Amino acid sequence: MTNGYTKSVPEVVNDLKAEVKDFVGTRLAMLRSEMSEKLSSLKAAVPALITGLVLLLMAWLVFTGFLVSAIAMAFSTPWGWVWAFLIVSGAYLLLGLMLAGAGISKLKQAKLTPERTLRVLKQDEVWLQTEARTQI
Repeated sequence: MTNGYTKSVPEVVNDLKAEVKDFVGTRLAMLRSEMSEKLSSLKAAVPALITGLVLLLMAWLVFTGFLVSAIAMAFSTPWGWVWAFLIVSGAYLLLGLMLAGAGISKLKQAKLTPERTLRVLKQDEVWLQTEARTQI
């Protein structure tokens, strides 16, 4: 028997199901929105980054040719070119290892997690725990 103040168990379950569906839908929409913002900024940067990297690679190859030639000219032996290539390769190896290490440490510091969504979900968890305690 239902009056104006009480609901039957199926009505309560249906209401709870609808609220949970709205709750999850809202949180998923928030997550999609935040991830979409992050991806759109990343997509805008990619073409410029690729073009810049290609031009830097071309400049680096020309500069490498210059370095090898200059070092080879400093050696007046038939093995001058070999030594020049070894010296330039060794310098690039050391510099590359240092830069790769710095890049890896920067990547470890980067946070790609949806922080706003996780913060709201944490607040929701606290709210649900508080509500559960008050209902008991």
